[in-house]
Amino acid sequence: MLREIRNNYQKHKLEEVHLPDDPIGLFNLWLNEAIQGQVNEPTAMVLATSVHDIPDTRVVLLKEIDNGNFLFYTNYNSAKARQMATNSQVALNFFWSELERQVRVKGAITKVNANLSNEYFNTRPRESQLGAWASAQSETLTGREELEQKYKQLEKQYEGIVIPKPAFWGGYQVTPYEIEFWQGRPGRLHDRIRYYRIAQHDWEFKRLSP
Repeated sequence: MLREIRNNYQKHKLEEVHLPDDPIGLFNLWLNEAIQGQVNEPTAMVLATSVHDIPDTRVVLLKEIDNGNFLFYTNYNSAKARQMATNSQVALNFFWSELERQVRVKGAITKVNANLSNEYFNTRPRESQLGAWASAQSETLTGREELEQKYKQLEKQYEGIVIPKPAFWGGYQVTPYEIEFWQGRPGRLHDRIRYYRIAQHDWEFKRLSP
């Protein structure tokens, strides 16, 4: 049954003559097309980390592209945060199945400054702010009730007042040095264009065999 599941991709194509010098411009174009095309969770990206040659992945949400860097937010005590503190080399993957596209990113990760983390935290829904406080991310729970009870206690604690950003929560940015654009094509002869950073603001690209 699984062997029979396949799609013949034919919606778009990638041609060198239309490619920009900077891959961030192309990424923004594709992301906007995913948003306008009502792709489910267009900002969702797989974040891959590795420690002691053991890989790990999870889906996080892209929240901003700032000066060519990919930003997301999380708990600084989480498993992924501990892994990134040990190995700053990470990979991202965006997959927009409705557009038959994916983007692969390799880069180095660093924390964003506290002002930016505070600014973003203040824009979050109140429920999400409370959730950041309630969750000791990646730690073991005795049950769902423990988490919900802590959330209710925090609701009472911060009732009617501004919720501050936890010190253990904030942003990361991935500074890319390699970005690959994958466009599905008929007969599995997909388009693959990989950009390589050759200087701080300079890139070059090559076409890869699918």
